[in-house]
Amino acid sequence: MSVMQLNCASFESYTPSVIELFAGAGGLALGLALAGFDTKAVLENNKWACATLRKNRPDWYIIEDDILSIADVGISKSIKLDKPLDLLSGGYPCQAFSYAGKKLGLEDTRGTLFYSFAEILKELQPNMFLAENVKGLVSHDKGRTLETMLNVFKEVGYQVYYKILNAIDYEVAQKRERIVIIGVRNDVRAKIGFDYTFPKPLCKKLTLRDVLQNVPDSLGASYNEKKKAIFALIPQGGCWRDLPDEIAREYLAGSYHLGGGKTGIARRMSWDEAGLTVLCSPAQKQTDRCHPDELRPFTVRENARIQSFPDNWEFVGSVAEQYKQIGNAVPVNLAKHIGLSIKQYLMGMQTVRYEHLQLKLHF
Repeated sequence: MSVMQLNCASFESYTPSVIELFAGAGGLALGLALAGFDTKAVLENNKWACATLRKNRPDWYIIEDDILSIADVGISKSIKLDKPLDLLSGGYPCQAFSYAGKKLGLEDTRGTLFYSFAEILKELQPNMFLAENVKGLVSHDKGRTLETMLNVFKEVGYQVYYKILNAIDYEVAQKRERIVIIGVRNDVRAKIGFDYTFPKPLCKKLTLRDVLQNVPDSLGASYNEKKKAIFALIPQGGCWRDLPDEIAREYLAGSYHLGGGKTGIARRMSWDEAGLTVLCSPAQKQTDRCHPDELRPFTVRENARIQSFPDNWEFVGSVAEQYKQIGNAVPVNLAKHIGLSIKQYLMGMQTVRYEHLQLKLHF
Protein backbone atom coordinates (compact mmCIF):
# COMPACT_ATOMS: atom_id res chain seq x y z
CA MET A 1 0.00 0.00 0.00
CA SER A 2 1.42 3.41 -0.98
CA VAL A 3 1.48 6.46 1.30
CA MET A 4 -1.25 8.03 -0.87
CA GLN A 5 -3.41 4.93 -0.52
CA LEU A 6 -2.81 4.94 3.23
CA ASN A 7 -4.01 8.55 3.47
CA CYS A 8 -7.12 7.93 1.37
CA ALA A 9 -8.02 4.72 3.15
CA SER A 10 -7.51 5.93 6.71
CA PHE A 11 -8.68 9.57 6.74
CA GLU A 12 -12.31 8.70 7.47
CA SER A 13 -11.43 6.21 10.19
CA TYR A 14 -8.71 8.34 11.78
CA THR A 15 -10.09 9.87 15.01
CA PRO A 16 -7.61 12.23 16.67
CA SER A 17 -8.37 13.12 20.28
CA VAL A 18 -9.41 16.55 21.56
CA ILE A 19 -10.02 18.26 24.89
CA GLU A 20 -11.94 21.53 24.80
CA LEU A 21 -11.70 24.44 27.22
CA PHE A 22 -14.30 27.25 27.42
CA ALA A 23 -16.72 24.91 25.64
CA GLY A 24 -19.88 27.01 26.01
CA ALA A 25 -22.89 25.42 24.34
CA GLY A 26 -20.68 23.24 22.16
CA GLY A 27 -20.38 24.89 18.73
CA LEU A 28 -16.65 24.32 18.44
CA ALA A 29 -16.74 20.89 20.10
CA LEU A 30 -19.59 19.71 17.87
CA GLY A 31 -17.85 20.96 14.73
CA LEU A 32 -14.67 19.11 15.66
CA ALA A 33 -16.68 15.97 16.40
CA LEU A 34 -18.31 16.21 12.96
CA ALA A 35 -14.80 16.46 11.50
CA GLY A 36 -13.97 13.14 13.12
CA PHE A 37 -12.38 14.09 16.44
CA ASP A 38 -12.81 11.96 19.55
CA THR A 39 -13.91 14.29 22.35
CA LYS A 40 -12.12 13.22 25.53
CA ALA A 41 -13.43 16.03 27.74
CA VAL A 42 -14.95 19.50 27.66
CA LEU A 43 -14.53 22.15 30.33
CA GLU A 44 -17.13 24.84 31.02
CA ASN A 45 -18.17 26.73 34.14
CA ASN A 46 -21.60 28.05 33.10
CA LYS A 47 -24.21 25.69 34.53
CA TRP A 48 -26.72 26.27 31.72
CA ALA A 49 -24.15 25.67 28.99
CA CYS A 50 -23.09 22.49 30.81
CA ALA A 51 -26.73 21.42 30.94
CA THR A 52 -26.94 21.97 27.18
CA LEU A 53 -23.83 19.85 26.64
CA ARG A 54 -25.16 17.04 28.82
CA LYS A 55 -28.54 17.18 27.09
CA ASN A 56 -27.01 16.70 23.66
CA ARG A 57 -23.91 14.64 24.34
CA PRO A 58 -24.46 12.52 27.48
CA ASP A 59 -21.47 10.40 26.44
CA TRP A 60 -19.03 13.32 26.65
CA TYR A 61 -17.01 13.79 29.84
CA ILE A 62 -18.07 17.26 30.96
CA ILE A 63 -16.04 19.07 33.61
CA GLU A 64 -18.20 21.78 35.17
CA ASP A 65 -15.62 23.87 36.94
CA ASP A 66 -13.66 27.09 36.85
CA ILE A 67 -10.59 26.93 34.60
CA LEU A 68 -8.51 28.87 37.12
CA SER A 69 -8.85 26.12 39.70
CA ILE A 70 -8.45 23.34 37.11
CA ALA A 71 -5.24 24.89 35.76
CA ASP A 72 -3.96 25.42 39.30
CA VAL A 73 -4.11 21.72 40.23
CA GLY A 74 -3.62 20.37 36.71
CA ILE A 75 -6.27 19.02 34.37
CA SER A 76 -4.63 15.60 34.56
CA LYS A 77 -6.24 15.31 38.01
CA SER A 78 -9.65 15.39 36.29
CA ILE A 79 -9.03 13.20 33.27
CA LYS A 80 -6.71 10.32 32.46
CA LEU A 81 -5.55 9.90 28.88
CA ASP A 82 -4.54 6.50 27.55
CA LYS A 83 -2.32 8.10 24.91
CA PRO A 84 -0.93 11.57 24.11
CA LEU A 85 -3.52 14.20 23.23
CA ASP A 86 -3.77 15.32 19.62
CA LEU A 87 -5.58 18.66 20.04
CA LEU A 88 -6.40 21.18 22.76
CA SER A 89 -9.07 23.64 21.66
CA GLY A 90 -10.94 26.58 23.09
CA GLY A 91 -11.90 30.21 22.74
CA TYR A 92 -10.42 32.01 25.73
CA PRO A 93 -11.48 35.63 26.39
CA CYS A 94 -9.35 38.47 25.05
CA GLN A 95 -7.77 40.26 28.03
CA ALA A 96 -5.18 42.98 28.42
CA PHE A 97 -1.92 42.48 30.26
CA SER A 98 0.53 44.77 32.02
CA TYR A 99 3.64 45.42 29.95
CA ALA A 100 5.87 47.72 31.97
CA GLY A 101 9.28 46.10 32.37
CA LYS A 102 7.98 42.72 31.23
CA LYS A 103 9.49 40.13 28.93
CA LEU A 104 6.06 39.34 27.46
CA GLY A 105 6.09 35.68 28.49
CA LEU A 106 3.81 33.23 30.28
CA GLU A 107 4.40 34.64 33.78
CA ASP A 108 3.29 38.09 32.62
CA THR A 109 -0.21 36.78 31.87
CA ARG A 110 -0.97 35.61 35.42
CA GLY A 111 -4.44 36.50 36.62
CA THR A 112 -6.00 36.13 33.16
CA LEU A 113 -7.93 33.26 31.66
CA PHE A 114 -5.39 33.08 28.86
CA TYR A 115 -2.78 32.14 31.45
CA SER A 116 -4.91 29.14 32.45
CA PHE A 117 -5.28 28.07 28.82
CA ALA A 118 -1.51 28.32 28.36
CA GLU A 119 -0.81 26.43 31.61
CA ILE A 120 -3.03 23.53 30.53
CA LEU A 121 -1.39 23.58 27.09
CA LYS A 122 2.01 23.43 28.79
CA GLU A 123 0.82 20.55 31.00
CA LEU A 124 -0.77 18.38 28.30
CA GLN A 125 1.65 19.16 25.44
CA PRO A 126 -0.83 18.09 22.72
CA ASN A 127 0.37 17.66 19.17
CA MET A 128 -1.60 20.77 18.19
CA PHE A 129 -3.82 23.44 19.69
CA LEU A 130 -6.67 25.54 18.31
CA ALA A 131 -7.68 28.90 19.78
CA GLU A 132 -10.53 31.06 18.48
CA ASN A 133 -11.17 34.67 19.37
CA VAL A 134 -12.73 37.92 18.21
CA LYS A 135 -11.19 39.69 15.23
CA GLY A 136 -10.41 42.66 17.47
CA LEU A 137 -7.69 40.66 19.19
CA VAL A 138 -5.41 41.52 16.25
CA SER A 139 -5.53 45.24 17.10
CA HIS A 140 -6.25 44.97 20.85
CA ASP A 141 -3.88 47.26 22.77
CA LYS A 142 -2.08 48.09 19.52
CA GLY A 143 -1.43 44.42 18.83
CA ARG A 144 0.54 43.82 22.04
CA THR A 145 -2.03 41.44 23.53
CA LEU A 146 -1.80 39.12 20.52
CA GLU A 147 2.00 39.48 20.49
CA THR A 148 2.13 38.36 24.11
CA MET A 149 -0.06 35.32 23.39
CA LEU A 150 2.06 34.30 20.41
CA ASN A 151 5.23 34.69 22.49
CA VAL A 152 3.77 32.46 25.19
CA PHE A 153 2.81 29.76 22.70
CA LYS A 154 6.35 29.82 21.31
CA GLU A 155 7.75 29.76 24.84
CA VAL A 156 5.93 26.51 25.63
CA GLY A 157 7.16 24.84 22.46
CA TYR A 158 4.80 25.56 19.56
CA GLN A 159 5.07 26.93 16.06
CA VAL A 160 2.12 29.26 15.65
CA TYR A 161 -0.07 30.21 12.69
CA TYR A 162 -3.00 32.62 12.75
CA LYS A 163 -5.50 34.00 10.29
CA ILE A 164 -8.79 35.91 10.21
CA LEU A 165 -11.48 33.56 8.90
CA ASN A 166 -15.01 34.57 7.90
CA ALA A 167 -17.73 32.04 8.71
CA ILE A 168 -19.55 32.83 5.45
CA ASP A 169 -16.72 31.10 3.57
CA TYR A 170 -17.39 27.78 5.32
CA GLU A 171 -21.05 26.77 4.92
CA VAL A 172 -22.38 29.32 7.40
CA ALA A 173 -25.02 31.89 6.42
CA GLN A 174 -23.39 34.56 8.55
CA LYS A 175 -20.75 37.26 8.14
CA ARG A 176 -18.72 36.53 11.25
CA GLU A 177 -14.99 37.19 11.25
CA ARG A 178 -12.81 35.56 13.91
CA ILE A 179 -9.11 35.08 14.47
CA VAL A 180 -8.11 31.43 14.47
CA ILE A 181 -4.77 30.55 16.04
CA ILE A 182 -3.24 27.15 15.33
CA GLY A 183 -0.20 25.79 17.12
CA VAL A 184 1.91 22.79 16.18
CA ARG A 185 4.35 21.38 18.71
CA ASN A 186 7.87 21.94 17.38
CA ASP A 187 8.87 18.28 17.23
CA VAL A 188 5.59 17.39 15.48
CA ARG A 189 6.21 20.11 12.88
CA ALA A 190 9.71 18.72 12.33
CA LYS A 191 8.39 15.17 11.84
CA ILE A 192 5.62 16.18 9.43
CA GLY A 193 7.99 18.35 7.45
CA PHE A 194 5.63 21.06 6.19
CA ASP A 195 3.59 23.96 7.56
CA TYR A 196 -0.09 23.90 8.53
CA THR A 197 -2.44 25.58 6.06
CA PHE A 198 -5.87 27.00 6.89
CA PRO A 199 -8.95 25.65 5.10
CA LYS A 200 -9.61 27.26 1.73
CA PRO A 201 -12.81 29.35 1.40
CA LEU A 202 -15.64 27.56 -0.37
CA CYS A 203 -17.11 29.06 -3.54
CA LYS A 204 -20.77 28.83 -2.49
CA LYS A 205 -21.92 31.44 0.01
CA LEU A 206 -25.12 30.69 1.89
CA THR A 207 -27.88 33.25 2.44
CA LEU A 208 -30.65 33.45 5.01
CA ARG A 209 -33.00 32.01 2.41
CA ASP A 210 -30.82 28.89 2.26
CA VAL A 211 -30.93 28.18 6.00
CA LEU A 212 -34.21 29.59 7.31
CA GLN A 213 -36.67 27.35 5.51
CA ASN A 214 -38.92 25.11 7.64
CA VAL A 215 -37.31 26.15 10.91
CA PRO A 216 -38.82 24.38 13.94
CA ASP A 217 -41.02 26.55 16.13
CA SER A 218 -39.30 28.00 19.18
CA LEU A 219 -39.50 30.82 21.64
CA GLY A 220 -38.10 34.20 20.78
CA ALA A 221 -37.92 37.84 21.77
CA SER A 222 -40.41 40.44 20.50
CA TYR A 223 -40.51 44.16 19.76
CA ASN A 224 -42.81 46.63 21.47
CA GLU A 225 -45.42 48.41 19.36
CA LYS A 226 -43.27 51.52 18.89
CA LYS A 227 -40.39 49.49 17.52
CA LYS A 228 -42.72 47.49 15.26
CA ALA A 229 -43.94 50.77 13.80
CA ILE A 230 -40.33 51.75 13.07
CA PHE A 231 -39.50 48.48 11.31
CA ALA A 232 -42.73 48.62 9.30
CA LEU A 233 -41.16 51.58 7.47
CA ILE A 234 -37.93 49.77 6.58
CA PRO A 235 -37.61 47.47 3.54
CA GLN A 236 -35.61 44.24 3.39
CA GLY A 237 -31.90 45.00 3.55
CA GLY A 238 -32.58 48.50 4.86
CA CYS A 239 -31.78 50.34 8.06
CA TRP A 240 -32.37 53.67 9.80
CA ARG A 241 -31.36 55.51 6.62
CA ASP A 242 -34.66 54.41 5.07
CA LEU A 243 -36.69 56.16 7.77
CA PRO A 244 -38.13 59.66 7.39
CA ASP A 245 -35.54 62.08 8.76
CA GLU A 246 -37.58 63.23 11.75
CA ILE A 247 -38.23 59.63 12.83
CA ALA A 248 -34.57 58.67 12.30
CA ARG A 249 -33.44 61.62 14.44
CA GLU A 250 -35.78 60.63 17.26
CA TYR A 251 -34.84 56.94 17.08
CA LEU A 252 -31.07 57.44 16.96
CA ALA A 253 -31.04 60.36 19.41
CA GLY A 254 -27.39 61.31 20.11
CA SER A 255 -26.08 58.66 17.72
CA TYR A 256 -27.60 60.52 14.76
CA HIS A 257 -24.69 62.98 14.59
CA LEU A 258 -21.92 60.42 15.13
CA GLY A 259 -19.74 59.35 12.24
CA GLY A 260 -19.83 55.97 10.53
CA GLY A 261 -22.58 54.22 8.66
CA LYS A 262 -24.33 52.87 11.76
CA THR A 263 -26.02 50.33 9.46
CA GLY A 264 -26.70 47.96 12.35
CA ILE A 265 -29.24 50.39 13.81
CA ALA A 266 -32.83 49.58 12.84
CA ARG A 267 -31.50 46.94 10.44
CA ARG A 268 -33.97 44.69 8.65
CA MET A 269 -32.26 41.67 7.14
CA SER A 270 -32.78 40.44 3.59
CA TRP A 271 -33.46 36.86 2.49
CA ASP A 272 -30.79 37.18 -0.18
CA GLU A 273 -27.90 38.07 2.12
CA ALA A 274 -26.03 36.28 4.86
CA GLY A 275 -26.85 37.14 8.42
CA LEU A 276 -24.76 39.54 10.45
CA THR A 277 -22.85 38.27 13.48
CA VAL A 278 -25.31 36.51 15.78
CA LEU A 279 -25.20 38.30 19.12
CA CYS A 280 -25.99 37.25 22.68
CA SER A 281 -29.04 39.50 22.85
CA PRO A 282 -31.59 39.56 20.00
CA ALA A 283 -32.90 43.12 20.37
CA GLN A 284 -30.40 45.86 21.10
CA LYS A 285 -30.94 49.28 19.60
CA GLN A 286 -27.46 49.59 18.13
CA THR A 287 -27.36 46.06 16.69
CA ASP A 288 -30.81 45.15 15.43
CA ARG A 289 -31.34 42.15 13.18
CA CYS A 290 -35.02 42.25 12.30
CA HIS A 291 -36.61 39.32 10.45
CA PRO A 292 -36.85 39.98 6.67
CA ASP A 293 -40.67 39.70 6.54
CA GLU A 294 -41.96 39.87 10.09
CA LEU A 295 -41.73 42.61 12.72
CA ARG A 296 -39.62 40.68 15.21
CA PRO A 297 -36.07 39.49 15.92
CA PHE A 298 -34.98 36.01 14.90
CA THR A 299 -36.12 33.22 17.20
CA VAL A 300 -33.83 30.93 19.17
CA ARG A 301 -33.96 28.21 16.52
CA GLU A 302 -33.48 30.69 13.68
CA ASN A 303 -30.33 32.02 15.33
CA ALA A 304 -29.20 28.43 15.86
CA ARG A 305 -29.66 27.76 12.12
CA ILE A 306 -27.66 30.89 11.28
CA GLN A 307 -24.92 29.54 13.58
CA SER A 308 -25.21 26.19 11.68
CA PHE A 309 -26.34 24.19 14.72
CA PRO A 310 -28.43 21.16 13.74
CA ASP A 311 -32.11 21.29 14.72
CA ASN A 312 -31.68 18.41 17.17
CA TRP A 313 -29.14 20.36 19.24
CA GLU A 314 -31.25 21.56 22.17
CA PHE A 315 -30.42 24.53 24.37
CA VAL A 316 -31.21 24.54 28.10
CA GLY A 317 -32.16 27.55 30.23
CA SER A 318 -34.28 30.66 29.90
CA VAL A 319 -34.86 32.21 26.48
CA ALA A 320 -32.29 34.90 27.30
CA GLU A 321 -29.79 32.21 28.32
CA GLN A 322 -30.40 30.26 25.11
CA TYR A 323 -29.84 33.36 22.99
CA LYS A 324 -26.61 33.99 24.93
CA GLN A 325 -25.33 30.44 24.42
CA ILE A 326 -26.00 30.58 20.69
CA GLY A 327 -24.46 34.03 20.28
CA ASN A 328 -21.28 33.04 22.11
CA ALA A 329 -20.79 29.85 20.10
CA VAL A 330 -18.36 29.17 17.30
CA PRO A 331 -20.39 28.43 14.15
CA VAL A 332 -20.52 24.65 13.89
CA ASN A 333 -19.64 24.38 10.20
CA LEU A 334 -16.73 26.79 10.55
CA ALA A 335 -15.39 24.60 13.36
CA LYS A 336 -15.92 21.50 11.22
CA HIS A 337 -13.85 22.85 8.32
CA ILE A 338 -11.06 23.98 10.64
CA GLY A 339 -11.19 20.54 12.24
CA LEU A 340 -10.90 18.82 8.87
CA SER A 341 -7.82 20.89 8.02
CA ILE A 342 -6.21 20.03 11.37
CA LYS A 343 -7.06 16.37 10.92
CA GLN A 344 -5.54 16.40 7.44
CA TYR A 345 -2.38 17.94 8.85
CA LEU A 346 -2.17 15.40 11.68
CA MET A 347 -2.46 12.67 9.06
CA GLY A 348 1.05 13.72 8.12
CA MET A 349 2.22 12.03 11.32
CA GLN A 350 0.41 8.86 10.30
CA THR A 351 2.25 9.00 6.97
CA VAL A 352 5.60 9.46 8.72
CA ARG A 353 4.87 6.48 11.00
CA TYR A 354 3.87 4.35 8.01
CA GLU A 355 7.01 5.25 6.09
CA HIS A 356 9.13 4.48 9.16
CA LEU A 357 7.38 1.11 9.55
CA GLN A 358 7.96 0.27 5.88
CA LEU A 359 11.63 1.18 6.26
CA LYS A 360 12.01 -1.13 9.29
CA LEU A 361 10.26 -3.98 7.50
CA HIS A 362 12.48 -3.48 4.47
CA PHE A 363 15.58 -3.95 6.59
